[in-house]
Amino acid sequence: MARNKQIDIKRALALAGTFNFLRCWSAACLLPFFTLYLRQLGLTPAMTGIVMGTKHLLTLVWSPLASLLSKHYDKRRAVIVCSLVCSTAAVLLLLLIPPADVNAKTAACNASGPSAASTHGQGGDPVTNSTGPAGTKPPLAGVVAAAPAKTPPETGSAPGTIPLPGLKEETPSPRPSQEDAPAADRGRTAHSAAARSRRSRSGGPQEGGGFLGSLNALDTQHQVFFLVLLTVAVWASASAPLEWTADDGLYDYLDYADASDRYGSTGPWDLLGAACGVGGVGVLVSQLSCLVAGRGPRSAVHFYCHAAVAALALPVAMYLPLYLNKKRDRAGGLLKALRLVRGSPRALLCGVTTLLAGAAGSNLDNFLLWQMQDHGSSELHMGLALALALLSQAAFPLLAGGVAKLLSPGRALAVGAASLGLQCLYCSFLWGPWAALPAQLLSCFSGGALWWAVALQCEDVATPGAERSVRRVYGQLCVHLGGGLGSFAGGFVAQRFGLAWLFRGVAVGLALWGACLLLLQWKAPRQRRINYSRLLAADGSEASDSESEQERDWLDKAMEVDKSNNNNNNYYGRRTSSRAPQ
Repeated sequence: MARNKQIDIKRALALAGTFNFLRCWSAACLLPFFTLYLRQLGLTPAMTGIVMGTKHLLTLVWSPLASLLSKHYDKRRAVIVCSLVCSTAAVLLLLLIPPADVNAKTAACNASGPSAASTHGQGGDPVTNSTGPAGTKPPLAGVVAAAPAKTPPETGSAPGTIPLPGLKEETPSPRPSQEDAPAADRGRTAHSAAARSRRSRSGGPQEGGGFLGSLNALDTQHQVFFLVLLTVAVWASASAPLEWTADDGLYDYLDYADASDRYGSTGPWDLLGAACGVGGVGVLVSQLSCLVAGRGPRSAVHFYCHAAVAALALPVAMYLPLYLNKKRDRAGGLLKALRLVRGSPRALLCGVTTLLAGAAGSNLDNFLLWQMQDHGSSELHMGLALALALLSQAAFPLLAGGVAKLLSPGRALAVGAASLGLQCLYCSFLWGPWAALPAQLLSCFSGGALWWAVALQCEDVATPGAERSVRRVYGQLCVHLGGGLGSFAGGFVAQRFGLAWLFRGVAVGLALWGACLLLLQWKAPRQRRINYSRLLAADGSEASDSESEQERDWLDKAMEVDKSNNNNNNYYGRRTSSRAPQ
């Protein structure tokens, strides 16, 4: 950025807010409903949990690395544009994967009652008969080649498996013998010879075909699962750098213009964009008819809306306010923030709370719509319920002043965790299409109050210049780590015990942690505010635990007077025992 270039802060914030609005709108068109699509494909709860947990963990690892690389090579804008394009392309590839069960096609169009799901088996497994009524498996169009209903024994594969294209040549139908047809032994010998000839021409037995050969040996449901897992891994890798890279570029731009205090003004646009996306696409999909059973607009419109809004965000990304601050190295920012969190007992408690909240929230995100669908909810009910949760969370700043007078940040953190547990408990007892709406109002505290308390904890533990890194430790690392672990565990619990008991177990766990949190916070030592005047005058090698010399000098008095006018001077940090020399 040239020094003589005029900086327009309002324009920069408007562009950043618009980009965040469109980015969250695009994600909300698909992500909340994505697990319903996995259910339509025939995946079990355990498989769904593995897919979503993998997405969380890939985002956790790749987001900071991609942001660091884009800063090192000064390719932030290129990374943002490529992330939008490549993630959209990967999402559309999921539409090429057909369901593992042909019966899921008709069930997908019938989302108005419990019949939308397949027959529940042991532990509430929504898909237990992925092979059809007679044990036959449908061909995977575009991925798996067509096969006859009965696999001849000469192929060497397990009964009911489907050969993948390119692994071996297509076998012509054997011509019936006109002279020796009844000779069974001669027929088996001829079949074995033909099989050996085909294996020799294809380069060996089927088991030696690498990954595709091992995939072909699986049943149809597991074939679909691994194809979805690979595609979602590509999608997560492509979309992970988007948020961090744009956020870093905007902060450096505002910091260069000495307007970093305006950085947080773009935050509400995320929630508003997500609310518009999930509510709008829910209303839209509910008005469409299922033109082609299971493969019509009811299943694909989420993907097309996601791609369309991402295309709208692309030209905005070309003009995003980005700046590369080469004079300030933040490569070790996250490591420094982790050390700050580790050195404070209250910060550690806050980190554990956000980790558990991420695990519980991931189970709500993954399986709440399954629970609603089982009780007759359509996309209209689902979209409005999720939009209500986001809007109630966005409205919490209006109540923050009253909450601050009634609750300390530590108690607000416990109230947020308890509210999330109560929300999960309520969702385990749904009884109708609109029954989930009252529970979504609790998001005002389970989301809004919890993250308000986390923000105050960040200010309390962070040293000047490390605030954003500490916020990322809580808001990104803990949430995605908890989301990944929670998705893995929640999928297997839902598979074994059912969705209702999954939500009840999460509720009990959060309630127990909320009670323990209050007790541990009461026992944890409180931090002292840094005495900056004494810190500037103190020798780093001298330390004392004595607090007998706490007289306030002129800088202390000046900071107290300035506190009422400028809240940005209120920095908190580690407890110090250094004292000024006489």
